[in-house]
Amino acid sequence: MAEDIAQVPKGRGRLDGKVAVVIGGGSVLPGWGNGKAAAVLYAVEGAKVLVVDNREIAAQETVDIIASVGGTAKAIAANAVDEADVARTIKTCMDAFGRIDVLHNNVGGQGTGRSLDNITLDDWNEMMGLNVTSAMLSCRAAVPHMIAQGGGAIVNVSSIGGIRHLNAPMAVYAAGKSALIGFTQNIALQNAGKGVRANCILPGYIDTPFTRRPVKGKANYLYKGFNTAQEYADARTSVIPIGRMGTGWDVAYASLFLASDEAAYVTGTTLVVDGGVTATCPGV
Repeated sequence: MAEDIAQVPKGRGRLDGKVAVVIGGGSVLPGWGNGKAAAVLYAVEGAKVLVVDNREIAAQETVDIIASVGGTAKAIAANAVDEADVARTIKTCMDAFGRIDVLHNNVGGQGTGRSLDNITLDDWNEMMGLNVTSAMLSCRAAVPHMIAQGGGAIVNVSSIGGIRHLNAPMAVYAAGKSALIGFTQNIALQNAGKGVRANCILPGYIDTPFTRRPVKGKANYLYKGFNTAQEYADARTSVIPIGRMGTGWDVAYASLFLASDEAAYVTGTTLVVDGGVTATCPGV
């Protein structure tokens, strides 16, 4: 944890007086995931943060980092696709902090279904739940509170896989992340006149613990057709114009902009964070 604390940036008060809920704010392995970095960044920028994860130990680790740098946060374990758990999460935020200014949805996953010949209905339903239903449930629960208090900001984490084929089979993931973009745009327009903004972050190839996790007992890179983790990392890096994979902090800073009042005129859109990948063409 000491190494993590050393990497925490200084804040500039961009979220002073605000309250943020970060769903998926823990990390599956040591290091900085997108949600963990966002939760810590929101806190050092002045927000009180409710850190939500399906594993309480992961949420508490993020809260401990926030506390160590002088921030205010509370951990809660919840299942992001369970309606009662999500309702309890938003109630916990209101009871603890009295309002909700930022809702950050970082939950998602790829599962095992990559192409038509290996998609199962169970995998499809599970991954659509993680990538889309989770955001619907939390937005549905949080938006009435935002409207009642005069506004708020929703940041949903999608993926460039929702707008581009990335030369690897990922049909279920792409469907879910694309659906999340459409959902976000729709609720943004429904609530634009009520002070509630909603936008999507589209990360590209980000070097996070999530990419190194096993998926149902099998190394993630094997599903992508690579033999080693290093081979997978090298292949990802090779297609990025900037020349490196992104970090959880790159995604967190983009999220901070959309969550802050600096983005008061930004809603219903996507912010790509990919080092230039989606601006390229394979060529011949």
